[in-house]
Amino acid sequence: MTIKSTSQDNLDTSYENRGFKAGFIASLPIAIGFIPIAITFGVVAQTAGLDFMQTMAMSIFIFAGASQFVGINLIVAGVPFIEIVLATFMINFRHFLMSSSLTTKLAPIKKRTLAVIGFGVTDETFALASMQPGKLSGGFLLGLNLTAYAAWVIGTGLGVVLAAGMPPALQSSMGIALYAMFIGLLVPNMKRSLKVAAVVAIAGITNIVLLNYLSVGWSIILATITGALIGTFFFKGDKNNG
Repeated sequence: MTIKSTSQDNLDTSYENRGFKAGFIASLPIAIGFIPIAITFGVVAQTAGLDFMQTMAMSIFIFAGASQFVGINLIVAGVPFIEIVLATFMINFRHFLMSSSLTTKLAPIKKRTLAVIGFGVTDETFALASMQPGKLSGGFLLGLNLTAYAAWVIGTGLGVVLAAGMPPALQSSMGIALYAMFIGLLVPNMKRSLKVAAVVAIAGITNIVLLNYLSVGWSIILATITGALIGTFFFKGDKNNG
């Protein structure tokens, strides 16, 4: 009984030995993966007509890869501002759930630090943080999130610089990166689960149908909501796919 209690105490207080440096090191694989995607975003944004400050502002203040790519496409399509904001909100709504989940693993952290940590949560940093044993310190999470954030912003800047020297035809072809990214995210999950494939198919079909009656922005918003509701129904009580 004494040995078990000691082991548990070591597990609960292990966060004390995992500060900013540990978070920085843990985040390096994520940062390396972010840079080429961010470069592509910078090129695509320039091709869409955004200037340097506008492009950098999207990465600095939004910091959400999928939403930024979608936002660029909606801007090019001339979608009204409010629809772009709502579409981005719906796509990023999962961050509320991820942040809520992480709170169960946090060591005592000051509220102002929580705000910074919350802003830096991404799918990748959430997955990595969730797999860490014991409690998570504010220093570790700051190192984890800020490293990924810096890589995304720097990569975006590199993309803007590289876009200036690219032929127009090559710049235009970079837009395929958005579809390649989504395919890369979806296909592995669709192979593992017919339910995921069904949700993706239904959301896609819903979007195609709605495009005949609504603008691009509203069709994406409603298709996202439809897919989420159907996914909730399909996966309700399914622990293996939750």
